[in-house]
Amino acid sequence: MENIYIIFLVILFALAITDLVVGVSNDAVNFLVSAIGSRSAPFWLIMIVASFGILAGALSSDGMMEVARKGIFNPGEYFFSEIIIIFMAVMITDIILLDLFNTFGFPTSTTVSLVFELLGAAVGMAVIKIASNGGEVTDYINSSKAITIIGGILLSVVFAFSVGALVQYVVRFVFSFNTKKTYKYFGAIWGGLALSIITYFLFAKGFKHSFAHDLALVQWALEKPFMFMLYSFGVWLVIFQLLIWLTKINIFKIVVLAGTFALAMAFAGNDLVNFIGVPLAGFSSWDIWNDAWQLKGIAADQFPMDDLAKKVVVNPIFLVIAGGIMVLTLWTSKKAKNVTETSINLSRQDQGQERFGSTQVSRSLVRVFINTSNLLGFIVPKSVIKGIEKRFSKPKLTSKERKEAPAFDLIRASVNLVVASIIISIATSYKLPLSTTYVTFMVAMGTSLSDRAWGRESAVYRVTGVISVIGGWFITAFVAFSAAFVVIAILHFGGMVAVVLLVGLAAFLFIKTKIIHKKRKAKAEKENKYMDEESITNNNVFEKCTEKISVELSRVPKILDESLEGLTNENRKPAKSAKKLSEELKKNTKRIKYNIYIIIGILKQNFIHSAQFYIQEVDFLREVANASNFISLRIFEHLDNNHEGLLDEQSKELNQTKDLVKDYIIRINGVIKNSNFDDIAFLNDEKKMLLKKIEEIKIIQLRRVKTGEVSTMNSTLYLNILSEYKNLVLYFIRIVKAQKKFIKSKEKWKTY
Repeated sequence: MENIYIIFLVILFALAITDLVVGVSNDAVNFLVSAIGSRSAPFWLIMIVASFGILAGALSSDGMMEVARKGIFNPGEYFFSEIIIIFMAVMITDIILLDLFNTFGFPTSTTVSLVFELLGAAVGMAVIKIASNGGEVTDYINSSKAITIIGGILLSVVFAFSVGALVQYVVRFVFSFNTKKTYKYFGAIWGGLALSIITYFLFAKGFKHSFAHDLALVQWALEKPFMFMLYSFGVWLVIFQLLIWLTKINIFKIVVLAGTFALAMAFAGNDLVNFIGVPLAGFSSWDIWNDAWQLKGIAADQFPMDDLAKKVVVNPIFLVIAGGIMVLTLWTSKKAKNVTETSINLSRQDQGQERFGSTQVSRSLVRVFINTSNLLGFIVPKSVIKGIEKRFSKPKLTSKERKEAPAFDLIRASVNLVVASIIISIATSYKLPLSTTYVTFMVAMGTSLSDRAWGRESAVYRVTGVISVIGGWFITAFVAFSAAFVVIAILHFGGMVAVVLLVGLAAFLFIKTKIIHKKRKAKAEKENKYMDEESITNNNVFEKCTEKISVELSRVPKILDESLEGLTNENRKPAKSAKKLSEELKKNTKRIKYNIYIIIGILKQNFIHSAQFYIQEVDFLREVANASNFISLRIFEHLDNNHEGLLDEQSKELNQTKDLVKDYIIRINGVIKNSNFDDIAFLNDEKKMLLKKIEEIKIIQLRRVKTGEVSTMNSTLYLNILSEYKNLVLYFIRIVKAQKKFIKSKEKWKTY
């Protein structure tokens, strides 16, 4: 019988290794985003610093392991056979959920996942026991501790945002955006203050519950914190001031790298429990039961796990191995880079295409802030407002400087890291599994707000993004609880067969999501290859713009083919594919539209007149995308609602018209691609012929309506398709004429 539980332990530790890989892929954003976003150092150096921080944090995480053993439930209320199943359910659920979130770039929280999975599995097992023995769920759950942990996680959202915003406002007011002037006066002070705080919390909080708690420096920091920080500040102040006077080293970069180390250490110290806490708790449970079984022969389903609530020392070897796996994952995981995009996108200083849309809630919130700001403008003296505005005014950058600028500067990056590492270290010292995702993300959002990265142009979209991410965290909690509840029931009633099947499912999904991620990345690279503004220069701007237009136009024939194929054969599959293609076309043309001003910035002064023709061309391209999307969407909705199909005559007419329009589109795209405009007169004549053909078919359809041959839905769809075919013909000829002017203007203006 005991051999089964040994197998369970092997599975738990195998799952732990997988969970480490998945978890670090998700949480790497927490300690990398500030250093990467500010370009404080080469990527390899940032990774090395973070790696050492992870190793140090792993060795200082011993005290946090108690959360998995007794932080959420009362272990004494469960038998060993039940508690090992709880741990199994938690690990299986955790891997599946986190890997799915990572694959699609969703920055979820491993802490929230663990807490609510433990809660869901423990409640699920409690319900099973209550059904047989009676009792209350509250007897099995460590309600006070669980509420404290969950409350701390939720409170951290507001606290991290507020502290981040306040500190950033003060620091930015002192330094302004023109750091060249203020750096030599305040740089050493801020660097000394930041490093003294980081040093204190690393020694006093990070190492408090670790194997290094007896070191003299740790004891000094614990016993005399004020003196420790004062001496530390003095040492760092002298070092940084000398560096400013004697070298060209930017001390802000040192602060950012030190903060990266501290945050990586705080992350590992706080979050390692999320990955190996449950397997280690399972091992401790087995060790406790095995001693009782060997001495007294107590069966696994009769042995209560009271001893699991006692202090259990974790073997440092486990911590070292776990830290090594985390570091290896950090260097090799491609998914880790995927989840950094959301945080950088929402906190970047520049404007541009936004990842999120606008909602009524975000619009209302922004409106409240604007009205409050206007009210303060009447109350606060204008001279004070003018002085503040001067400190927060951003220097004007050339197009080249704007292109090369990081997402945010070193000042904000240092505040992000210092504030986040302090909050997490404090929570770790009190054995609270704070969500590093929540803290780092909300600190970054707070500093972004204070830094006025959320201007009138972007605020509503950034607020929507923050609300979306926070909403996703709550969804994570609900899904984690529900999934663990279901999995524990399956494992309890399914036995070893259920264990094998669920572990197999987790392995399958792990491999499948890797394949999905690889395909999505390859597709994104292919899609973005020609959209990459970094490769556009004044010398190739005309060729690159032409390539962008041509690639997008080449999508239209396939959209027309697949959408009409679906309608003719009453097959949703090609119609759905066409709808997806048309949505991609709309998305890409929207991005091209947003980036028009980048193109204008690249154009030399003597080519600036060319921009007006490119703007026209992009506007027509957007109309082509809208027409294509309208056709595919209406056809798919028609099929999805199971409306009446086409008559044979209608199918024939539409297919003939579609083929004519498609051939026309292909010829025009060839003209644009090759920049050979000799056939424009012929294309103009062909346009007239196509429009006449479409009008003739419309008349035929109207006669059918008159005689009652077709239904209302059928007729509406048919006429809509013909109208959009007409629009496509008109906009394509306009695109080629605008393209001709765009290319010809290059020859006209280059001599000026």
